[in-house]
Amino acid sequence: MGRGSLRVYLGAAPGVGKTYDMLAEGQRRAGRGTDVVIAFMEDYGRPLTRQMAKGLETVPRRTMPYRECVFTEMDLDAVLARRPQVALVDELAHTNVPGSRHRKRWQDIDDLLNAGIDVISTVNIQHLESLNDVVEHITGVKQRETVPDDVVRGADQIELVDMSAEALRRRMVHGNVYPQEKAEQALANYFRAGNLTALRELALLWAADRVEEALLRYRHDHGIQQPWSTRERVLVALSGGPEGDTLIRRAKRTASRGAGGEFLAVHVEPDDSLASRSSRLPDRQRALVDELGGTLHVITGNDTPRAILDFAREVNASQILIGATRRSRLHRLFSRGIGEIVIEGSGDDIDVHVVTHAEAAHGRLLHRRSGTTDATA
Repeated sequence: MGRGSLRVYLGAAPGVGKTYDMLAEGQRRAGRGTDVVIAFMEDYGRPLTRQMAKGLETVPRRTMPYRECVFTEMDLDAVLARRPQVALVDELAHTNVPGSRHRKRWQDIDDLLNAGIDVISTVNIQHLESLNDVVEHITGVKQRETVPDDVVRGADQIELVDMSAEALRRRMVHGNVYPQEKAEQALANYFRAGNLTALRELALLWAADRVEEALLRYRHDHGIQQPWSTRERVLVALSGGPEGDTLIRRAKRTASRGAGGEFLAVHVEPDDSLASRSSRLPDRQRALVDELGGTLHVITGNDTPRAILDFAREVNASQILIGATRRSRLHRLFSRGIGEIVIEGSGDDIDVHVVTHAEAAHGRLLHRRSGTTDATA
């Protein structure tokens, strides 16, 4: 039997409806004849959530004493013995009571998946390990329970449960998330409109990146070479020359014109046998790419235009920015520049922009002084 599949409902904050949607999916599958059980679910006294769980078989929890208190956890052994087709397991980032087989619930879920059981689970964006510091900075609350990003990223399906800050706060006011006395305190602290809006943006951006990863995998698996312009992705080619600062800033402005746009910088270095100190990208330009929110990619290759085009198609770039030539007129008479070759090879699916800059006007002088391989147009 193969490994089971994992489906995760991701939300920005408690109360957006992750557990409800998990149960609703369980009801849909059970209605189609699939063997579904609730392995662990917290309804926190919410009537609608409790109502959605009705009719689904629940595996009894395991009772565990700890420090003179009694806790209940998912009974992993009982779920494995029951061997359902689908197990609903709430709160992916939960930390188990000491004495459990695993420290974290996501490790329990991994055992279920390895046993061939499909799992549907839930998690809030603030519990992702990589965002722990960001969430603390926004909300002032440090999350003690986290899950490695790779666990969620490795899910076969990620469903974003989205809700505006205003709608979630209305749910709070109506007592649909917490009891009234607790809701008032929550609305004045963690559930302030600004906090919820920032958490929602984090969730939307994180989910969008996962969708982009899935798209890139699909294109790779199906041998699709031409870019699919689902968002504006600008690639700026940097030679290491002084015009790089201008190109980086122009790439940032170009990417910012479209919703969700991003920019990447690529620098092609010759193979080690041909590399020279002058062919390296200046630290100043590396820092500028990072400062403006781009990503830098240094690749090797002796055919610079081909390397740029191959990389552009690999990352699904919609535009390429390249600097106007710094080569002298004499050199242009006897050979084509990189920009010309990139334009010729870009086809109909990538727009190529040749950006003028101050250094281009003095190409003859700069070319004589630099002694470098010219990576501008």
